[in-house]
Amino acid sequence: MSLSNESVLDALRRVQDPELHKDLVTLNMIKRVDVTGDRVSLNVELTTPACPMKDQISKDITRELKAIGAAAVDIEWSAQVRATPKLAAQLPGVKNTIAVGAGKGGVGKSTISVLAALGLHRDGAKVGLLDADVYGPSIPKMLGIENEKPKVRDDKILPIVAHGIRVMSMGFMVEPERAVIWRGPMIHGVIKQFLDQVDWGELDYLIIDLPPGTGDVPLTLSQSLPMTGAVVVCTPQDVALLDAVKALRMYQQLNVPILGIVENMSYFIAPDTGKEYDLFGRGGAKRAAQRLDVPFLGEIPININIRVSGDAGTPVTNFEGADATSREPITNFVRALAGRISVQSMMQPAPLELKIT
Repeated sequence: MSLSNESVLDALRRVQDPELHKDLVTLNMIKRVDVTGDRVSLNVELTTPACPMKDQISKDITRELKAIGAAAVDIEWSAQVRATPKLAAQLPGVKNTIAVGAGKGGVGKSTISVLAALGLHRDGAKVGLLDADVYGPSIPKMLGIENEKPKVRDDKILPIVAHGIRVMSMGFMVEPERAVIWRGPMIHGVIKQFLDQVDWGELDYLIIDLPPGTGDVPLTLSQSLPMTGAVVVCTPQDVALLDAVKALRMYQQLNVPILGIVENMSYFIAPDTGKEYDLFGRGGAKRAAQRLDVPFLGEIPININIRVSGDAGTPVTNFEGADATSREPITNFVRALAGRISVQSMMQPAPLELKIT
């Protein structure tokens, strides 16, 4: 069979994005097609550099093109994170805002925020991290920048850059052991300042670490800007799930889409024996996600390195040098999150930019 540009495009219309459930041509993900004899090369623009389905898309493209006579298929990958509609009016340059919340404290919400931000950055995205936990800001400590102070330029606060991530936190503004004793209006004011007066620059994702519970901060955020969605963090035991469901219901009442639930401290693998223990039970978050009809983003195990890196401000060690039993669950969670963000923000495809030669 003689290959042509048209036959290649027809074949690619049979390849669907596994998460968006539309074909690659309709989604404007095919940016270039070159046909030389029986050899086809093309550029595929993913909706996130952390695409969890890249390997599957590659296999599906190769299968369909070989079915019409291609002897060789060369795929060049690029990525363009799509923006949440209307967000640019409030935060110019920021494409997506992701709230990370929990119904109660102590479930590892800030840890998950750091891992999500760093994982997305390591996959090639531009990422910011806003520590909106005004009463208990822990992000500076976890990133090793607790002694940094932001600078001001042209009446804008400049975020601190750590591990390639732009960071802003109340922890930069107060002494480490000083208690923040504020009522709601003051909390509202500082969150608005972090959104309006910080020069975030160009970001694919702004991760927002919220205080636990269902108080002023999530309400201020939902009223201040369009949110791409929220991630709810919980641990497996039933008492933690009760509070997690309340947090999830709060976001739904505030019309914030639920990106998913992640189960932290899901299990423990003994480093000396490799035996797995379910210290707090296991699977409760997944069952809750199924019952509530929201995505489940994965299980993060109890791991000594996660604790050590949080205390030492070296989160990169969870990705570099960590054993697969701890690294892979984190990577899988980050990519599942990236996929859900793409689904949420890709409802309006970008203009067609197809070049055929």
